[in-house]
Amino acid sequence: MKILAIGAHPDDIEIFMFGLLSMCAKRGDDIGLIVATDGAAGNVLSNDNLKSIRMEETIKALRKLGKPEFLGFSDGSLSSENDAISTLSKKIKFHNPDLIITHAPEDYHPDHRALSYFVTQATGFICPVIFSDTLMGINFHPEIYIDISSVFDQKREAILAHKSQSPKKFLRAASLMNRYRSAQCNDTEDNFAEAYRHQKSFPFSDVRSLLPLAPKINQFYKNKETSFI
Repeated sequence: MKILAIGAHPDDIEIFMFGLLSMCAKRGDDIGLIVATDGAAGNVLSNDNLKSIRMEETIKALRKLGKPEFLGFSDGSLSSENDAISTLSKKIKFHNPDLIITHAPEDYHPDHRALSYFVTQATGFICPVIFSDTLMGINFHPEIYIDISSVFDQKREAILAHKSQSPKKFLRAASLMNRYRSAQCNDTEDNFAEAYRHQKSFPFSDVRSLLPLAPKINQFYKNKETSFI
């Protein structure tokens, strides 16, 4: 199966989508990676050569999944890019994916929200689209949970590769978020899950058969035991 991940900034794929992509790569799926903006507005100690620094960090972080493509749109003003939809349309048609993963339309960052709209418009009926969790899960209502416990160490390594961005704060956020999503499934302690929502439209009413497994539910009401309650 061909899966295309489209993130707004360098490090977004790592923070929000890396676990699912790693699970798909383990089962032999073809992974495509696109980063929409140049990351030039990122938080660094020095702004010298920031675009190239963040590009190198992303290539290193995602090396186990594939080689990312960089569209080079302006960081912080993606909504103003008039040719974003046409550019994404060409890329999506070129990759011809079976599934696309991108940001949720209610995400906290304006670039994330803009990209979500652009991707859904550019995709049309080509394939289904799923939205990744928002930062700390705010305003996001999951429909799909993916057990990423076996690849979380790889996700940690990928996030920490973005040294220019003070990555430990993003790692803490991702760890809390993925631990919480696992806890929502009453999974065993110290496991992790990523959460997603499906963009439902004809003919893609249900995509769960395309995805790796959710965390196993710990049936505490039968065993009278649980990791969390």
